[in-house]
Amino acid sequence: MSGFQEVGSVPAEWWQVAGALGPLAVLVAAAIGAYMAWRTVQQKAVADNRAEWWKRTQWALDQALGPNANGRALGLATLAVLARSPLAAPDELELLDIAWKSVTPEAGGTTAGTQAPRQVLGAGGHQAAEERRVQAAAARLRVALDGRLGRATPPAIQALAGKRD
Repeated sequence: MSGFQEVGSVPAEWWQVAGALGPLAVLVAAAIGAYMAWRTVQQKAVADNRAEWWKRTQWALDQALGPNANGRALGLATLAVLARSPLAAPDELELLDIAWKSVTPEAGGTTAGTQAPRQVLGAGGHQAAEERRVQAAAARLRVALDGRLGRATPPAIQALAGKRD
């Protein structure tokens, strides 16, 4: 027989098991806490981006609905870019659709830009060119909105949206 004596195995007490699992529990808790912090930062970033998107949209709406033709064209062009953003929710796209219809009331909200720009009495070609720019920008906004909202864009509006003045 060798010099080793067999020692009987004694079951571990519950506190010994809990003590052995303590570092694992701390690691799991730390991982959960890190994940929750990361999600909070991500949600805040999205909320901040959406807030900035809305500020730009408000500015563009003010321009698009303003009295100056060049400002309207710039506002509509900006709205077309903003409409393509993934930050724009469907209900916000509907608001942009209302703005588009407000700028082109003679179209009844369905065929904006299909008619020639109205010549203002006494106005020269400059004013007609400005109005064409507004209509082209409105058509580009309509194309962007139709794409995001899953609607078909009439060919006349697509043609007008392709014109650059």
